[in-house]
Amino acid sequence: MAKYKLDVTTGDMDFAGTWDYVFLTLIGANGESERTELSNFGLNFQSGTTGTYTITTPLSLGRILLIKVEKDPNIILPENEWYFSKVVVTTPEGDVILFPCFRWMNSGEVVELRGGRAMKIFEDDHPILSEHRKNELMQRKNIYGYEIKEKGIPYFTNFRDITEIPGDIRLSKSKIDEMMDTKRWIGLELGLKGLFGSPKKWESFEDMTKIFWRKKTQISEYVTEHWREDAFYGSQYLNGVNPGVMVRCSELPPNFPVTDEMVKPFLEEGTTLKEEMEKGNIFLSDKKIMDRIPTRSYEGKPIPVTPGLCLFYLNPQRNLMPIAIQLYQEPSEKNPIFLPSDSETDWLLAKMFFKNADFNHHQAIYHLMSTHFLAEVYNIATMRCLPVIHPIFKLLIPHFRYIIYTNVKGRNSLFSPTGPLSISSLGYDGLMELMRRGLNELKYSNLIVPENITERGLDSIPNFYYRDDGLKLWDIINRFVRKMVEYYYPSDDVVTKDVELQDWIGEIFKYGFLSKKETGVPDSFNTVEEVIKFITMIIFYSSGQHAAVNNGQFDYLSWVPNGSLLLVKSPPHTKGQSTERDILESVPNVGDTVSFVGMAWMLSLVYKDFVPLGTFPEERFDEPTPKQFMKEFHRELILLTDTIDARNALLDVPYYYLNPNQIENSITI
Repeated sequence: MAKYKLDVTTGDMDFAGTWDYVFLTLIGANGESERTELSNFGLNFQSGTTGTYTITTPLSLGRILLIKVEKDPNIILPENEWYFSKVVVTTPEGDVILFPCFRWMNSGEVVELRGGRAMKIFEDDHPILSEHRKNELMQRKNIYGYEIKEKGIPYFTNFRDITEIPGDIRLSKSKIDEMMDTKRWIGLELGLKGLFGSPKKWESFEDMTKIFWRKKTQISEYVTEHWREDAFYGSQYLNGVNPGVMVRCSELPPNFPVTDEMVKPFLEEGTTLKEEMEKGNIFLSDKKIMDRIPTRSYEGKPIPVTPGLCLFYLNPQRNLMPIAIQLYQEPSEKNPIFLPSDSETDWLLAKMFFKNADFNHHQAIYHLMSTHFLAEVYNIATMRCLPVIHPIFKLLIPHFRYIIYTNVKGRNSLFSPTGPLSISSLGYDGLMELMRRGLNELKYSNLIVPENITERGLDSIPNFYYRDDGLKLWDIINRFVRKMVEYYYPSDDVVTKDVELQDWIGEIFKYGFLSKKETGVPDSFNTVEEVIKFITMIIFYSSGQHAAVNNGQFDYLSWVPNGSLLLVKSPPHTKGQSTERDILESVPNVGDTVSFVGMAWMLSLVYKDFVPLGTFPEERFDEPTPKQFMKEFHRELILLTDTIDARNALLDVPYYYLNPNQIENSITI
């Protein structure tokens, strides 16, 4: 008789266990076991437990190829789902084989799992494995598909509602409950204060400080106190939620006629604008991509959005100072260049309106499109083109946790008729148009952090913590990816012969980047280096980059005068006529304000099932070498955390968005 030991693990999240009947069949090269119920005395399959079971066969089954797991309903107790993590099979010959699952199972469901080392398609050496591989991808392609929701932007998943999403990529019940509780508390507090849905205008800045009783952060408090200051305004273009837009300026655009006379009072004594450009001390943020973009209507009129230009100066005190703002692209008498020497309210309004454009730009291109929507395509392509035994599937799947669910849920809530993004200055149509323009201008190098920093001329600007931490994080991810990819792809020939990998990058190129050759994004892989670079980008954008553009939203957006997705009053067109009242009348009404602030709270919250970058609670690799690479990756991230913590201890405004212990492994919100 041959005895097989099975260690069956149930997930440790809330409600993961089941009282249904679970059956398992071993499928080997020499035959199959009987369908065997897994049952010990007492309770089985409880949350966070591993049960040990035995299957006996008359003779050895030979090499174990697959296991089949079935879940039948308990006729006495009500049906409940089971989060099935993994099975470890110990054979009579002493082999120990991991069969990962990590998905929810319903009653009546049958799952066939493949275990052992990661395998590429040309390495399959048994017809049962080849057939299983083919059937797995066929089934997945029937489930996961693409849909054109809006022309000119990345394709969306074919799931239109969260109820359609398969169990293996669904949000955990505990996270759903926690998010609903948070939403209820926000609604309750805002409702009790009479703020939710209120059409009233704000009477004072003091009133805005009382939106929430208990939700504040060190940075949000600092923003509330210092938002008017030019040095703090400039610092946000380096270390705020949109650090990807500013470039070093060596020559002024012809439509931005800033003169020496205008900015002389703000430059170092005895120098000129041209000389400061030559020294590399002048920087520019230009919103020409937003010129003539459609906006939504407010009280029967189109909302003004200012696609302007802002000039910054790195002064001798190493502060980045705004020194000139033109709110529209074409200079004219009604489009003056605002300066710090103008009236306090003129200058403040110019900064506010430029920041309003910047935050709409941030949400559309740098947050939603570059992280959420492209990551959705990466995930769909992975599910359709790579079987679970593929090494790249195993490497990437931790970084796609919850992204499809998050995007489907977000599109149905944030973009609902009364959702925060629909009531932004651009509204739904404007944000989609901005994404179209962004994708049309996108270059592959924009997504490669070291190349992006160099192309923007920001290699040496001081106090740029996004760059400092981002380059270190990129290098750590790149070293990890290099080890993993080179282990499975020792030569370029192995890359080119992996047809599943080629199908994968082909789908991403087609459905994510719309087959635009001019982007420079690869449509196939010819070398190991190309694979390493692309996968490094995916992991960075699905973890660190999303943290950089998302996690600070409450810090910087909860004080609406510092940056709002909506301003409702026309910007100043002439100088010397504004008052403090114009600032209050420009910000959204009370109801819209708290909608934006509530969104920022929800998006910036750390939830209980947070999985930090570099931790892998789902054991998918069965080989010792990749497991060692993962440990080394984790150790490097810990060292980076220590470095960032030491730096932040010396800062009035810490930058922790790229601190590995603050970065989630995937986009989960």
